[in-house]
Amino acid sequence: MLDKPRDTADGWVGRAIERVEDAALLTGGGRYLDDLGVKPGTLHMALLRSPHAHADITAIATDAARALPGVAAVLTGADVAQLTTSLVVGVKAPVECWPMAVDRVRYVGEPVALVVAEDRYVAEDALDLIEVSYAALPVVMDPITAMEDGAPLLHAGFPRNLASERSFRYGDPESAFAAAAHRISLSVRYPRNSCTPIETYGLVAEYDPHEDAYDVLANFQGPFSIHAVISRALKVPGNRLRLRTPRDSGGSFGVKQGIFPYIVLGAVAARVAGSPVKWVEDRLEHLMASVSATNRATTLTAAVTAEGRITALDWDQVEDCGAHLRAPEPATLYRMHGNLTGAYAIPNVAVRNRVVVTNKCPTGLNRGFGGPQVYFALERLVQRIAVELRLDPLEVIRRNLIPAGAFPYRTAPGALLDSGDYQKTLEAGLEAGDLAGLIARRDQARAEGRLYGIGYAAVVEPSVSNMGYIATVLTAQERRKAGPKNGAQATATIAIDPVGSVSVHVASVPQGQGHRTVLSQVVADVLGLKPSDIRVNAEMDTAKDAWSIASGNYASRFAAAVAGAARLAADRIAARLARVAAAQLNVPAEEVVFAGGKLSARSNPANALPFSRVAALSHWSPAQLPEGTGPTIRETAFWTPPELTAADDADHINSSLCHGFIFDYCGVEIDRDTGEIRIDRYVTAHDCGTILHPGMVDGQIRGGFAHALGASLLEEYAYGEDGSFLTGTLADYLVPTAMEVPEPVIVHTETPSPFTPLGAKGVGEGNCMSTPACLANAVADALGIADVRLPLVPSAVAALIHGAEVQPPAGARSITAPRAGVKGERLMHGEGKARVSVAPEAVWAMLLDPDTLAAIIPGAHDVRKVSDTKFTADVTLGIGPVKGRYKAQVALSDLDPPKAVTLSGKVDGNLGFGGGSGRITLTPDGAGGTELAYTYEAFVGGKVASVGGRLLDGAAKVIIGQFFAALARKAGGGAGAQGGLVSRLLARLSSLLGRNAP
Repeated sequence: MLDKPRDTADGWVGRAIERVEDAALLTGGGRYLDDLGVKPGTLHMALLRSPHAHADITAIATDAARALPGVAAVLTGADVAQLTTSLVVGVKAPVECWPMAVDRVRYVGEPVALVVAEDRYVAEDALDLIEVSYAALPVVMDPITAMEDGAPLLHAGFPRNLASERSFRYGDPESAFAAAAHRISLSVRYPRNSCTPIETYGLVAEYDPHEDAYDVLANFQGPFSIHAVISRALKVPGNRLRLRTPRDSGGSFGVKQGIFPYIVLGAVAARVAGSPVKWVEDRLEHLMASVSATNRATTLTAAVTAEGRITALDWDQVEDCGAHLRAPEPATLYRMHGNLTGAYAIPNVAVRNRVVVTNKCPTGLNRGFGGPQVYFALERLVQRIAVELRLDPLEVIRRNLIPAGAFPYRTAPGALLDSGDYQKTLEAGLEAGDLAGLIARRDQARAEGRLYGIGYAAVVEPSVSNMGYIATVLTAQERRKAGPKNGAQATATIAIDPVGSVSVHVASVPQGQGHRTVLSQVVADVLGLKPSDIRVNAEMDTAKDAWSIASGNYASRFAAAVAGAARLAADRIAARLARVAAAQLNVPAEEVVFAGGKLSARSNPANALPFSRVAALSHWSPAQLPEGTGPTIRETAFWTPPELTAADDADHINSSLCHGFIFDYCGVEIDRDTGEIRIDRYVTAHDCGTILHPGMVDGQIRGGFAHALGASLLEEYAYGEDGSFLTGTLADYLVPTAMEVPEPVIVHTETPSPFTPLGAKGVGEGNCMSTPACLANAVADALGIADVRLPLVPSAVAALIHGAEVQPPAGARSITAPRAGVKGERLMHGEGKARVSVAPEAVWAMLLDPDTLAAIIPGAHDVRKVSDTKFTADVTLGIGPVKGRYKAQVALSDLDPPKAVTLSGKVDGNLGFGGGSGRITLTPDGAGGTELAYTYEAFVGGKVASVGGRLLDGAAKVIIGQFFAALARKAGGGAGAQGGLVSRLLARLSSLLGRNAP
């Protein structure tokens, strides 16, 4: 660790001062990408996305879209491929990965065309005029099934859909298992979830044909290695791709890394259109097709002594990275490779890693990436060891923790854990959170027959990723051929202007963490100033600012690496200023003290000079600088820690620089009837090294806890068997609000890192790693079960308590909950009746009349008769926020005139597909009229299936009901009781859905 900060009158680091950022943010003065002005003539981009999870594109007709007034350009995947090269694939394989589908789509939401127009409204209208013909292909959604012989193949270059397979061996796991008293195993599935930042993706791209250069403003958290990926895809050297970021970002949590394919599309669109192009992603696009965390299937086995000591682990991990293996994936799988033993002293490890592709959205960075998947398996296993050996889970944790005196500690796979006293943090958490009281509450609840459990989790939180960890996916021979990769370069620049004012810039793009506040504290302490004297620039411009391939805001690297680099730059500036002041104060440079806005002699504080006067001297009178002292105007520090070496030939890798420790425990009560989980108390104890700003550290912990709570209890990317995305709105993809997030008990200990300039470690991701396992262990304890799957929604927990829900009696036909059908589409059933005042023969004639069908089919623009029983139509339908045009085919079959007919149809459009059939019966009512009865089964798929189950099922009922109500009105009114019900339902739906209601 470097020397302590210079003498100051009052140190700022470690104090919870008011955040510099908050005044603007809390008063609406934030400057996000969509707030920034654009150049005159800027056009707007909209993307057409695939409604199918797997299909060949047989034709794309774009002429009508190009002809729409206001449209400047329409591009397909083939057009984009002519101007770009394939995006870098995360492993060495003969596979192409384009930012837009070329010939084949592989997930719902994959871009298939783009429109550039004078505004977004025209661009969206033009999308409706693009006609895409698809030939649907079989899909594979489960990563285990994907590897089976005969499974649908996504890429010819990935046989059996296997993008990568590697095995590792550390220590002697075979002997450890042979000698073990117990062999305890469990299999877990960690689901897909993602981030829901307030601000979605956004960019403004411009092309300069004179320079053959691109300028892109984007709310990207880079630039890091993705800059090279983008420039390569655009076929320009890196110095001809300028990436800039706005001052403010409405959150990222990792997910905005996934914007880079859209940067390529926006840049190409600007080149073709000859004007700047702006694109802001909508929420439907973000949920469906940005990126998500990987889902992982893990089988983890432990060799355990009779006393509960773990001597070996055997990991079998299958990683589902979705349809394309985009850089930096498979980073999620390998980021934690050195930490597979967690907080425990386990000397032997065997690992088998497989990376698989499926027909889902490609994956990317997600808060804590890799950690939740690893610790859910490891900490669930520790709980199972305690259950099977009839030990206290807390005691099993204690017996396996790395000893306090063992640091720096090298794990079996190679991580160098820098510092810690895990036992001290654990005990501090137990005392502050009153575990004894929590146990008493549990015992009382159980005595009263209530379901109550306590869960624990102990995890190591890695931060400051080693660039070399991703190379572990390659063999040692492949790594030697590819060249070395290692380190974690951080960059900071400090500048002094002619009046002695200090500015700071770092190559790290904040997404709300408070960079500007903390950096002002760090630099103020070194220079003896107030934080308000320091101005921090949080924007990034790769054409002007100092940065490196590791630069950016990810992997909890700010406090440890970026703020540390700022400290180094400030130290260098201060050292030169001290020599300048020493010459004028007639004291040795070592005697100069920075405090109170002055530089003074340590032994005689009255002998002092104003900081601004000394700092400005290099501008006004450089000839007066002491001999050997260069101008003190700007200092840029590049820092990378020597501990982050490349993987060795035995695949040992120190995958992160510093490692915090978290010990969590909680008490939960489960409602026996509904399955709802209530968190009675949640305690989280952290050691993140030196705390730079206590308030922001606690804010990061609360944010990570809320994020993890969503992953544990609410959030999951759900797909149908046909690949339809089923959670495409916030009505079905549920995120926690303040009402669902309890206040955790937060406890701190500090063991400064010896490897970072400030002794700080990362803290922003830890609860995303610990909380899912902790809550799952509490639920397992409450219910006495072994298999716990996330998210723990009430219906799933109720099924664990009561068993599967009883099926309805046979013959009961009504609108039912959606279920997966033979093809995996979302299915709906229903029935209804209506009375009309004309005879069955008149109704029958109407069903065969195209003019009547045009009048009664919801949203029909035109109905054309193909034969006596077949018709085609153009229709516009809207369900909630999704509205689009469809091609419809309608057929009549099983005719029994004038008594019964089967009416079937299917629709296909850019927003999805659907179809169904209904049996209509016409019965004389004895009074010259007809009783019209119907039953139907309908299905939907593609984007329209993602708009929310509650909305979709109700809307389908109303659309079908509207058809029969219109038929009744056309036949002469008198809809009767059932018709009145339909009318009231229609009115209600219209009020709920507004202009999008059909």
